[in-house]
Amino acid sequence: MKINTKAVHAGDRKPAGEYIPSTTPVHFSSSFTYQNVETLDKVFSNEIEGESYSRYGNPTTGALEELVNSLEGGHATFVTASGMAAIDLALRGALLERRKKVLSASALYGATFKVLMNVLEPFGVETQFVDICNLDAVQAAINDFKPGVVLMETISNPLLRVGQIDKIAEMARAAGAALIVDNTFASPLLVRPMELGAHIVVESLTKFLAGHGDVLLGAVVSDEGHFETLRSLVRTYGPNAGPMESYLAMRGIKTFPLRMERQCANAAKVSAFLRQHPAIERVHYTDDPAHPDAATITRLLPAGMLGAMVSVEIKDAARADIFAFMDELKLIVRGTSLGDVHTLILYPAMASHRDISPKQRERMGIRDNLVRFSIGIEDADDICADLKQALE
Repeated sequence: MKINTKAVHAGDRKPAGEYIPSTTPVHFSSSFTYQNVETLDKVFSNEIEGESYSRYGNPTTGALEELVNSLEGGHATFVTASGMAAIDLALRGALLERRKKVLSASALYGATFKVLMNVLEPFGVETQFVDICNLDAVQAAINDFKPGVVLMETISNPLLRVGQIDKIAEMARAAGAALIVDNTFASPLLVRPMELGAHIVVESLTKFLAGHGDVLLGAVVSDEGHFETLRSLVRTYGPNAGPMESYLAMRGIKTFPLRMERQCANAAKVSAFLRQHPAIERVHYTDDPAHPDAATITRLLPAGMLGAMVSVEIKDAARADIFAFMDELKLIVRGTSLGDVHTLILYPAMASHRDISPKQRERMGIRDNLVRFSIGIEDADDICADLKQALE
């Protein structure tokens, strides 16, 4: 079954007595009971499938988990209350029985950087950073540092670097490390890291999958080897999502492939427009033949489906100039997210990478004249017109 069909059908139409709901209902219940205690006991012990307590699972959230798992091609999926809760769960699950060392891509979302340095490091987890797009450097770091986990993003935030997931997966497996891939910028329509050898995949469902800016959710997609550990952690400390958010995400995912196709097409048009604008110093987009990872992009991403994220450096722009430009936008929304149906702009130095020091941002290549766009499903000409008037 192809991904467009899975997005519409997976997870839905579970029998409920004598009828079958055509879409998954919202189950507002913290606990579940049965006609006899013996059945409940078997549910608790995992002898039979069923619900008992919503920290363990909820039917609405379970349907969303089945849907996301179908799209990503995992063994099982756990939906969490946010994308960062998913990152935290994935790291804890992968590190539980491994060396407490993380080899992380140096190009990384600011909040993920904070989890590594401000949350895990005080508990004894060491982190080393590496240029994940330099395979020789990755192999050398694995040999020297001997990590328990390798962490990377499919398409990095915000400079859109693309590492060779399949080759890094081979290196990680050979060293006994788990590979965790944050697939938020790509989505399973572009890349399915599980098929490339990743052990665990993380998605911020808030973004392209749900797609309407109305839910806060994350997902951890697990291979078979990490399933029991992750399930135990979920049942113990409960990073679970609520049923209403899960319902909204399922509804959003039904149109996800259609939206993503339009967003990718729009992003290509917008990046082409920006490249020829005299106020733009540099455009970061994955269709650029001069992109440092062009060969990897051609090999791993489908032709014409290169993502909806575009980052731009504005000529000679300081912080005040960036603020003035953003204030002039009429259509494009100033917001601290991505993946919505409307086009969004974010200033990394103010938002996604605000808590990273200026020197560290500079080392990451995130300059103060950089802005990041998440391109929506509007008419591309209207997006370009708004950019044109704001830049002039």
